[in-house]
Amino acid sequence: MNHDLGKFPSEWQFKTVDEIKSNCKHAIAMGPFGSNIKTENYVSSGVPVIRGTNLNYYKYPDGMFVFVSEQKANELKASLCVPDDLIFTHRGTLGQVGLIPSNKYAKYLVSQSGMKLSVNKEVINPLFAFYFFKSELGQNQLLQYESQVGVPAISNPLTSLKKIILPIPPLAEQRAIASVLSNLDDKIDLLHRQNATLEAMAEALFKQWFVVERNEEWEERCLGDLVSITRGASPRPIIKFIDNGTVPWIKIADATSSTSFFINKTKEFIVDEGVKKSVEVFPGDLILSNSATCGQPFIVNLYGCIHDGWLLFRNFEKLPKYILFFLLRYISRELNQIADGSVQDNLNTELLKNFPVRLPDTKQLIQFNNIIQKYVQKIHSNQTQICTLEKLRDTLLPKLMSGEVRVSLD
Repeated sequence: MNHDLGKFPSEWQFKTVDEIKSNCKHAIAMGPFGSNIKTENYVSSGVPVIRGTNLNYYKYPDGMFVFVSEQKANELKASLCVPDDLIFTHRGTLGQVGLIPSNKYAKYLVSQSGMKLSVNKEVINPLFAFYFFKSELGQNQLLQYESQVGVPAISNPLTSLKKIILPIPPLAEQRAIASVLSNLDDKIDLLHRQNATLEAMAEALFKQWFVVERNEEWEERCLGDLVSITRGASPRPIIKFIDNGTVPWIKIADATSSTSFFINKTKEFIVDEGVKKSVEVFPGDLILSNSATCGQPFIVNLYGCIHDGWLLFRNFEKLPKYILFFLLRYISRELNQIADGSVQDNLNTELLKNFPVRLPDTKQLIQFNNIIQKYVQKIHSNQTQICTLEKLRDTLLPKLMSGEVRVSLD
């Protein structure tokens, strides 16, 4: 790493990963070879395996785990990790970093696409090390040996990892820096958990009203008779229109990477000329994925444009928006099944317009919607706080890691 010593406090040191690893035998290790762990090794419970999808969370591996038996895990003990170990991906989605938590499982197994690091806690605080690797400085080093051929991968992953250089403040300052960032993450996590509970409560209410207690006398109507449904549009070739763009360009990946059903940000932006050839959306708009993972509804929380992989719903006088949102979530699996397309699943607009729904009268719909709306508004409020806290954390992270901002040790 070509670091500028003048940019860091003079009392900070610099050490390689190889110099800060613990003294245990397998302090730095790859996941098992593919032949050593196969689908048939998975069992219903046991030692969880950390795959790339489990590292889609900011700090701790989470989500749906697969498991291997204790016996199988012990056969692959070099690839086992325990609380405070760090996990990285060396193949597939690169740059992923996770920290093993202390309150869930006693040990985990790294998958074939991962590698682990156990640090010497007398030299470096594990949480500080984690935040370093989440910073731009750490990410740049993780990705500097990325192979440009075939599947994304890091060349000589263990050797590359060992060469990475970290700034090392005194341990007390490391703990203070990690504490500031971790406290923000804890607040973010709490808000995420609140939102998950609110979503579950709103869905339970919807199912109680519209599934369990559904009245067969309710009128059956086609969805297209109740709301307007239009398809997004893509200017071609799209690469021409996203170069130096300023208007958010909402892709399916922006939705699937969102931690809620609100779309708050995009990775790509479209130029003004492209906006005229696309479909504009505004905060509060309801959209549905029409390609890839079909039938997933989201609420837009920004101004932007949608491509032809999205459907846009408007005019909710006959069917209130939030009732429709939870209806779409409820029938999403069915919508995905009826998606057609020879190359990629695609949800035909006319098919959706003709989709039959059985609903109560408008007065009841409005009453239900008013109740559901309170849950959505609270989720939105929490999501706004999450975005604010994430922005603060992401602003502080590089400043704390470089010593530009110092933390009081009093």
